Amino acid sequence: MAKEKTLHDLFVDTLKDIYYAEKQILRALPKMKRGAESAEAKKAFEAHELETETQVERLEKIFDLIGKPARGKQCAAILGIIEEAKEIMDDFADSPALDAGLISSAQAVEHYEITRYGTLKTWALQLGLDEAAALLDETLQEEIKTDKLLTQLAQSGENAKAA
Repeated sequence: MAKEKTLHDLFVDTLKDIYYAEKQILRALPKMKRGAESAEAKKAFEAHELETETQVERLEKIFDLIGKPARGKQCAAILGIIEEAKEIMDDFADSPALDAGLISSAQAVEHYEITRYGTLKTWALQLGLDEAAALLDETLQEEIKTDKLLTQLAQSGENAKAA
Protein backbone atom coordinates (compact mmCIF):
# COMPACT_ATOMS: atom_id res chain seq x y z
CA MET A 1 0.00 0.00 0.00
CA ALA A 2 1.35 3.42 -0.97
CA LYS A 3 2.27 5.85 1.75
CA GLU A 4 -0.22 8.68 2.11
CA LYS A 5 1.32 11.98 1.07
CA THR A 6 1.37 14.84 3.55
CA LEU A 7 1.57 18.62 3.50
CA HIS A 8 5.29 18.25 4.16
CA ASP A 9 5.62 16.14 1.00
CA LEU A 10 3.73 18.81 -0.94
CA PHE A 11 5.96 21.51 0.58
CA VAL A 12 9.11 19.68 -0.54
CA ASP A 13 7.67 19.01 -3.99
CA THR A 14 6.75 22.68 -4.46
CA LEU A 15 10.12 23.77 -3.11
CA LYS A 16 11.75 21.64 -5.83
CA ASP A 17 9.45 23.27 -8.39
CA ILE A 18 10.43 26.84 -7.46
CA TYR A 19 14.11 25.89 -7.18
CA TYR A 20 14.01 24.61 -10.76
CA ALA A 21 12.09 27.73 -11.80
CA GLU A 22 14.64 30.08 -10.22
CA LYS A 23 17.49 28.24 -11.96
CA GLN A 24 15.70 28.58 -15.31
CA ILE A 25 15.06 32.26 -14.63
CA LEU A 26 18.78 32.73 -13.98
CA ARG A 27 19.44 31.31 -17.45
CA ALA A 28 16.80 33.49 -19.14
CA LEU A 29 17.51 36.88 -17.54
CA PRO A 30 20.85 37.52 -19.31
CA LYS A 31 19.15 36.83 -22.66
CA MET A 32 16.32 39.21 -21.77
CA LYS A 33 18.85 41.85 -20.73
CA ARG A 34 20.71 41.48 -24.04
CA GLY A 35 17.43 41.63 -25.94
CA ALA A 36 16.12 44.73 -24.19
CA GLU A 37 16.53 48.04 -25.97
CA SER A 38 16.26 50.63 -23.19
CA ALA A 39 18.92 51.15 -20.55
CA GLU A 40 16.21 51.07 -17.87
CA ALA A 41 14.95 47.64 -18.95
CA LYS A 42 18.50 46.29 -19.18
CA LYS A 43 19.20 47.60 -15.67
CA ALA A 44 16.00 46.04 -14.31
CA PHE A 45 16.87 42.62 -15.75
CA GLU A 46 20.42 42.84 -14.42
CA ALA A 47 19.22 43.78 -10.93
CA HIS A 48 16.73 40.92 -10.94
CA GLU A 49 19.45 38.48 -11.98
CA LEU A 50 21.53 39.42 -8.93
CA GLU A 51 18.48 39.18 -6.70
CA THR A 52 17.60 35.76 -8.13
CA GLU A 53 21.08 34.44 -7.29
CA THR A 54 20.44 35.35 -3.65
CA GLN A 55 16.99 33.74 -3.79
CA VAL A 56 18.52 30.48 -5.04
CA GLU A 57 20.91 30.57 -2.09
CA ARG A 58 17.96 31.02 0.28
CA LEU A 59 16.20 28.03 -1.26
CA GLU A 60 19.34 25.96 -0.80
CA LYS A 61 19.39 26.99 2.86
CA ILE A 62 15.76 25.88 3.21
CA PHE A 63 16.58 22.50 1.67
CA ASP A 64 19.39 22.21 4.21
CA LEU A 65 17.03 23.15 7.07
CA ILE A 66 14.64 20.35 6.15
CA GLY A 67 17.42 17.84 5.53
CA LYS A 68 16.80 17.41 1.80
CA PRO A 69 19.22 17.84 -1.11
CA ALA A 70 18.69 20.99 -3.18
CA ARG A 71 17.22 19.49 -6.32
CA GLY A 72 14.79 20.89 -8.78
CA LYS A 73 11.79 19.30 -10.38
CA GLN A 74 10.88 20.36 -13.90
CA CYS A 75 8.37 23.18 -13.82
CA ALA A 76 6.21 23.31 -16.93
CA ALA A 77 4.74 26.67 -15.94
CA ILE A 78 8.06 28.53 -15.88
CA LEU A 79 9.21 26.81 -19.07
CA GLY A 80 6.06 28.07 -20.77
CA ILE A 81 6.52 31.62 -19.50
CA ILE A 82 10.17 31.63 -20.62
CA GLU A 83 9.18 30.24 -24.04
CA GLU A 84 6.68 33.08 -24.42
CA ALA A 85 9.46 35.58 -23.61
CA LYS A 86 11.63 33.99 -26.32
CA GLU A 87 8.78 34.33 -28.80
CA ILE A 88 8.40 38.01 -27.91
CA MET A 89 12.13 38.54 -28.42
CA ASP A 90 11.91 36.86 -31.84
CA ASP A 91 8.62 38.36 -32.99
CA PHE A 92 9.26 41.91 -31.77
CA ALA A 93 13.02 42.25 -32.30
CA ASP A 94 13.91 45.80 -33.36
CA SER A 95 10.35 46.91 -32.56
CA PRO A 96 9.39 49.73 -30.20
CA ALA A 97 7.13 47.17 -28.49
CA LEU A 98 10.00 44.82 -27.58
CA ASP A 99 10.75 46.21 -24.12
CA ALA A 100 7.05 46.41 -23.22
CA GLY A 101 6.74 42.73 -24.18
CA LEU A 102 9.83 41.74 -22.21
CA ILE A 103 8.57 43.60 -19.15
CA SER A 104 5.22 41.82 -19.43
CA SER A 105 7.07 38.49 -19.61
CA ALA A 106 9.11 39.40 -16.55
CA GLN A 107 5.91 40.27 -14.72
CA ALA A 108 4.42 36.90 -15.63
CA VAL A 109 7.47 35.33 -13.98
CA GLU A 110 7.04 37.56 -10.92
CA HIS A 111 3.38 36.66 -10.56
CA TYR A 112 4.19 32.96 -10.74
CA GLU A 113 6.91 33.39 -8.12
CA ILE A 114 4.63 35.43 -5.85
CA THR A 115 2.03 32.65 -5.84
CA ARG A 116 4.63 29.97 -5.15
CA TYR A 117 6.45 31.84 -2.39
CA GLY A 118 3.21 32.92 -0.72
CA THR A 119 1.96 29.34 -0.67
CA LEU A 120 5.30 27.93 0.52
CA LYS A 121 5.48 30.49 3.32
CA THR A 122 1.96 29.59 4.49
CA TRP A 123 2.76 25.88 4.43
CA ALA A 124 6.08 26.41 6.23
CA LEU A 125 4.26 28.20 9.04
CA GLN A 126 1.66 25.41 9.19
CA LEU A 127 4.46 22.85 9.41
CA GLY A 128 6.29 24.76 12.16
CA LEU A 129 9.21 25.60 9.85
CA ASP A 130 9.53 29.16 11.13
CA GLU A 131 13.05 29.81 9.84
CA ALA A 132 12.08 28.54 6.38
CA ALA A 133 8.95 30.72 6.49
CA ALA A 134 11.07 33.78 7.28
CA LEU A 135 13.39 33.04 4.35
CA LEU A 136 10.44 32.47 2.03
CA ASP A 137 8.84 35.72 3.18
CA GLU A 138 12.05 37.62 2.48
CA THR A 139 11.98 36.35 -1.11
CA LEU A 140 8.23 36.94 -1.39
CA GLN A 141 8.69 40.59 -0.42
CA GLU A 142 11.47 40.95 -3.01
CA GLU A 143 9.23 39.47 -5.72
CA ILE A 144 6.40 41.86 -4.84
CA LYS A 145 8.82 44.81 -4.92
CA THR A 146 10.23 43.71 -8.30
CA ASP A 147 6.72 43.40 -9.74
CA LYS A 148 5.94 46.95 -8.61
CA LEU A 149 9.19 48.24 -10.12
CA LEU A 150 8.40 46.53 -13.42
CA THR A 151 4.93 48.10 -13.40
CA GLN A 152 6.48 51.52 -12.83
CA LEU A 153 8.99 50.94 -15.63
CA ALA A 154 6.24 49.94 -18.03
CA GLN A 155 3.99 52.86 -17.07
CA SER A 156 6.76 55.43 -17.07
CA GLY A 157 7.66 54.97 -20.67
CA GLU A 158 8.02 51.53 -22.18
CA ASN A 159 4.31 51.07 -22.87
CA ALA A 160 4.10 54.56 -24.37
CA LYS A 161 7.08 53.86 -26.63
CA ALA A 162 5.32 50.71 -27.82
CA ALA A 163 2.15 52.62 -28.67
